[in-house]
Amino acid sequence: MNTIEKMQQIVGSENVHFGENLAQYEIDPSGKYNGSSLAVVRPLNTKEVSAIVKLANKMKIPVIPQGGNTGLAGGCFAGTKGNTIILSLNRMNTIREVRADGRIAIVEGGVILSKLHDAAAEYGLIFPLFFGARGSAMIGGNLATNAGGSNVLRYGNTRDLVLGIEAVMPNGDIVDLMSELHKDNSGYNLKHLLIGSEGTLGIITAAVVKLFPKPKAYATAMISIPDLTYALPILNELNKITNNCVEAFEYMPEKYFNALCERFDDMRQPFQTPAKHGVFLEIGAMSEEDAEPDETGNIPIESKVENLFGTWLESGKILDAVICKSEAQRSEMWERRERAYEVALLKGVPVACDVSVAVDKVHNFLTTVKSRVHSISPNSETLTVSHLGDGNLHVSVWMEPKTKGMGNLEDREKITEIIEETVLELGGSFSAEHGIGLAKLPSMSRRKNPNAIEVMRSIKKALDPNNIMNPGKVIPAK
Repeated sequence: MNTIEKMQQIVGSENVHFGENLAQYEIDPSGKYNGSSLAVVRPLNTKEVSAIVKLANKMKIPVIPQGGNTGLAGGCFAGTKGNTIILSLNRMNTIREVRADGRIAIVEGGVILSKLHDAAAEYGLIFPLFFGARGSAMIGGNLATNAGGSNVLRYGNTRDLVLGIEAVMPNGDIVDLMSELHKDNSGYNLKHLLIGSEGTLGIITAAVVKLFPKPKAYATAMISIPDLTYALPILNELNKITNNCVEAFEYMPEKYFNALCERFDDMRQPFQTPAKHGVFLEIGAMSEEDAEPDETGNIPIESKVENLFGTWLESGKILDAVICKSEAQRSEMWERRERAYEVALLKGVPVACDVSVAVDKVHNFLTTVKSRVHSISPNSETLTVSHLGDGNLHVSVWMEPKTKGMGNLEDREKITEIIEETVLELGGSFSAEHGIGLAKLPSMSRRKNPNAIEVMRSIKKALDPNNIMNPGKVIPAK
């Protein structure tokens, strides 16, 4: 019996795909990582995952775990030799339980993020992980990459939203870490070891995640500021007057708004006078006092923010402001930010870096990196959008914007190194929320502490001696 037949015995022949029509599994969203696999296997439960992995480990066949295949760093690349198994979690899509009083949900790894949002909403709760790909990204992938998004400012990364996990290790053993506890000091924290490991140490098949009360009202706005140095004091003051209820604080420069409108016919500038520096913000009010409409029908949190904006306009702290008065307006504002990936492709495939610095060093980074990039590539254009509240910056450099050319490889690599060098000088990280995958292996080699990499290699070798679990990702080769 060959390998494919053995896999068919485990999950059913209809759930083992091979041959043609595997593009949705083998090609990433950018099209950059176009792989070739032996087969795509779709288990229904953790026992089937375990059986498949045991078979793969025995046969020494590489296993590529995959959720929604929405990653941007090549973390699900199947290789080009056609000798890998893509293990898709898309059939493991059950929300096993939502416990409203305990503020938890128990979910399988293949649950689509937006489905969890919908399930939580039925109880007046939220799972506060939000980003543009939420309609196809899956929980297992979110945990594997420790996904970020726009609400990290208030709720933290995915790692901060998880109480427990279930995982299948490289030898096929099932590790039950499905703790529902907020405090558990029983030995090494294997949960946190596996979260963010990008499938190189095991496959996360289920999780216990935290839910939070849905804000009773939102104040959503866009402001235009004279200079980026005004942003952090504004954020701090907003948090002060709202009892730390700022959920999103996103930076978009004038170049981004122009590119957005050029790319999409249905998008428009947020202000009559274009903003050189725009900040999109959202406040989620938790108290009845801030949320209940007054006798005039106004929402108190909106009025509070509007009054503050009036003071700032008079003092010159902000130049303009727009506050959403309907859900349609709120959706439009969110859409401006969430189309950033597509906007970044407007003038060719950019040199793209997902980096982070301390929140009070963002302005310094942007000023420095722009001049350094220009010195290497005078004809290039730099476009940066940022989760400003947590210091995460998405830097895109169009090498030849007029012709949409990619430029030469040497210059692209130089620009990547310049951006990384600037980040390093400021004590930041070359990887903020997209993970390492394949794309950032050179950066890991250049920038990660060598002793830390050796520890990672030791852990990988101990847990996965046959190197079958998503090989070639995250850890640079010697």
